[in-house]
Amino acid sequence: MLHGGDYNPDQWLDHPEILQEDLKLMKLSNSNTFSLGIFAWSTLEPQEGDYHFEWLDKIIDNIHSIGGRVILATPSGARPSWMSQKYPEVLRVDGARVKQLHGGRHNHCFTSPVYREKTAQMNRLLAERYGKHPALLMWHISNEYGGECHCERCQDAFRNWLRDKYKENLKALNDSWWGPFWSHTFSDWSQIESPSPIGENMVHGLNLDWKRFVTDQTISFFENEVTAIRELTPEIPITTNFMADTHDLIPFQSLDYSKFAKHLDVISWDAYPAWHNDWETTANLAMKVGFINDLYRSLKQQPFLLMESTPSAVNWHKINKAKRPGMHLLSSMQMVAHGSDSILYFQWRKSRGSSEKFHGAVVDHDNSVDNRVFKEVSTVGETLEKLSQVVGTNRPADVAILYDWESNWALNHAQGYGTETKCYPQTLQEHYRTFWEQDIPVDVITKEQEFSRYKLLIVPMLYLASEETIARLKQFTAEGGTLVMTYISGIVNEHDLTYLGGWHQDLQAVFGINPVETDTLYPGDRNSVQYSNRSYELTDYATVIETHSAAVDGIYEADFYAGSPAMTKNSYGKGRAYYIGARLEEQFNRDFYQELITDLSLQSVLPIEHGPGVSVQVRQDGDVNYAFVMNFTEQEQTVSIHVVAKDLMTGEELSGELLLAKYEVRILAVK
Repeated sequence: MLHGGDYNPDQWLDHPEILQEDLKLMKLSNSNTFSLGIFAWSTLEPQEGDYHFEWLDKIIDNIHSIGGRVILATPSGARPSWMSQKYPEVLRVDGARVKQLHGGRHNHCFTSPVYREKTAQMNRLLAERYGKHPALLMWHISNEYGGECHCERCQDAFRNWLRDKYKENLKALNDSWWGPFWSHTFSDWSQIESPSPIGENMVHGLNLDWKRFVTDQTISFFENEVTAIRELTPEIPITTNFMADTHDLIPFQSLDYSKFAKHLDVISWDAYPAWHNDWETTANLAMKVGFINDLYRSLKQQPFLLMESTPSAVNWHKINKAKRPGMHLLSSMQMVAHGSDSILYFQWRKSRGSSEKFHGAVVDHDNSVDNRVFKEVSTVGETLEKLSQVVGTNRPADVAILYDWESNWALNHAQGYGTETKCYPQTLQEHYRTFWEQDIPVDVITKEQEFSRYKLLIVPMLYLASEETIARLKQFTAEGGTLVMTYISGIVNEHDLTYLGGWHQDLQAVFGINPVETDTLYPGDRNSVQYSNRSYELTDYATVIETHSAAVDGIYEADFYAGSPAMTKNSYGKGRAYYIGARLEEQFNRDFYQELITDLSLQSVLPIEHGPGVSVQVRQDGDVNYAFVMNFTEQEQTVSIHVVAKDLMTGEELSGELLLAKYEVRILAVK
């Protein structure tokens, strides 16, 4: 297990006593792995062509001397000021066509030939110098890729991307973008511009293709970065750190990670949940963390790395609350439970100045080993040292939830439904909740992945569904799978053009229905659905359904569609297809999915009974199950273990009732 994090010795080169002290503290904190060089370009190359690697040589050698390992980063996330001054083309242009000044980070054009040349040159030097160093464990390419540029070079690249996509057929592009609307038919490729607040931003096909282009251009820049690295160090794995939206804790939306993942050897991501916030329970936040972990783990169906986290507080939430005692170990072990083989931090040592001087770190400004945070980090490191046998193990699942970045982009651009209530990622998390609460493993997959391995496939709000995706859903059901779909699904194709003639004929066949109208409710509106002799509250969306072969499982209780179908079930081939026409309260999901859990014999891996707020997540390795029993509540909780388990921390054998303190985690091995 990797333990350590982002180390920025380039900030401390004038303080050799600090660098020497770091080596001692690394051992005391039970840390073994450090990410170097992420924002070090101005120190590596303070002037063009004037390279200074001696300091990095010494740092890597020193880390190796204490048995540590290095994840070496390429420094493209923040370029030096001399480059912006000499080559202003490297700076981004925003959507309003305003050129940005030097500053911040990630403010670079992914298309710029100069920036591609400079990053490739720097990365080749790094690979040549450190590629064979025994401390080198992995390459960390750039940092948190994101953002977009609208400069003329990017406009030309976008037009060329479109020429390739539409095979030089301008009519095909106009047809796909519904060009005659508002007289938006293009007569020459040169007329096409990226979406802009001072120009066109309501052609949905254009918006969607631009988002796709941004992802592809980011990947193209990444591939340019790794050319020399793959050539010179083919045996060293490559990653870059993915992200998540912090307040709502949903997947990062600006890039399609399902595409990016194919270019990485290992998935890693930066997790900064707002623990102890005042808008949700600790358990609810833990459920969301579990969802994103399962999405990023499922991208490659293998363990991932937690590349960044904080051992205490961050400095960029609206309220930067410290983790309470016990939460750091618990939140760290949750990451491992869902598939991480690391706990790495931003940052190792707090910066003395600038914007991150109050961001949490292993080593605080007091340089003390006696403060609470350092002690808790040391405990995490000590715990990880006992989990080596867990490394590389995975989490087989019979349940999958389908997540799609493109569908979310298209839905957010759609000028319909409720502006504030679409909430696609949040809706998927609500469908995930019941399985997390019952400790049933879930893969959060993308549309390109294999469906047939699952018993149950849940597809909420798949607004954009191509003919290919619909055909695969049809095949999954026909071959015996159980499919669940909801309101606002299958509305448009991959060009964001609506399907004509009612719902897609294949979907009508699979579900035995035709959704004929979607009613969008105001926040104060109320309706309900009668299902299984119980009434459930309905908010936001209600679909008026015309049934064909489907059986009616639930009916609306109010409004002009009172008494009509709200939920249906249909047999198709060897499988079944359920359609949920309304957004229903949390308890409905629990009750509905409990029936499917029973019908499909879905179960948790280990028989451990517990109450709400406790989560048991299991990683499997042959005949051994590693169970992480976690209390995400502020009260003591009792769990009942119906097998004989070995506590990996204490070595004792456990069975029967076990009392968990607030925020406590126990890690068990069960044959």
